[in-house]
Amino acid sequence: MQSLLLVEDTPHFAQWLAEVAASTFAGAEITACVSRAAALQAVQTRRFDLALIDLGLPDGSGVDVIAALKDTQPNAVSVVVTIFDDDDHLFGALQAGAFGYLLKDQSTELIAQHLQRIARGEPSLSPAIARRVLGYFGQAAAKRASLASAIEAAVALTERETEVLVLVAKGLTSTEIANLLAISRYTVADYVKQIYKKLNVSSRAEAALEAMRRGLVGGKA
Repeated sequence: MQSLLLVEDTPHFAQWLAEVAASTFAGAEITACVSRAAALQAVQTRRFDLALIDLGLPDGSGVDVIAALKDTQPNAVSVVVTIFDDDDHLFGALQAGAFGYLLKDQSTELIAQHLQRIARGEPSLSPAIARRVLGYFGQAAAKRASLASAIEAAVALTERETEVLVLVAKGLTSTEIANLLAISRYTVADYVKQIYKKLNVSSRAEAALEAMRRGLVGGKA
């Protein structure tokens, strides 16, 4: 990491980050910008290995700088250093191309450790941010499971439809099913039609697989 871009408008944070970067990457040349506009201009005129970017800039969002670096200098590594730990800022920055997301409330030693890992090609997140990311995807998985349950409930079969499905899965013909259930084969055909529609299948083989998936007959549930 020989050429660093530092985008921070608060003087004491800018000085702190510059000192951390200088001690972590000895001999690196640091270009400091205090606004979005200045950072975007720097991105157009210089090449960088690493960029430490605040998100809340006086003239806009640091996310724009991350996106500009990703478009024009794809090998540059963008790392957010900010006070914002909410989902909008976090996922907006990650989607724009941030390789790390660090909070300013961490110690100098921890920030330096994160930067060293990033220099080795290891994405790095502050612990609170890592927990938020894991929580987000955990909630997403729970929502998907809930949606799947809701969809399955929406296509629930009646008791008679379930009986017919089981017999279809066991390989019985419509006539055999009609005789067994004491109904006409035309009624069986109507049940099969409804079953296909509810399960979104188009053949007896697909219906049998769905019956096995639901645990109605032997086979893989």
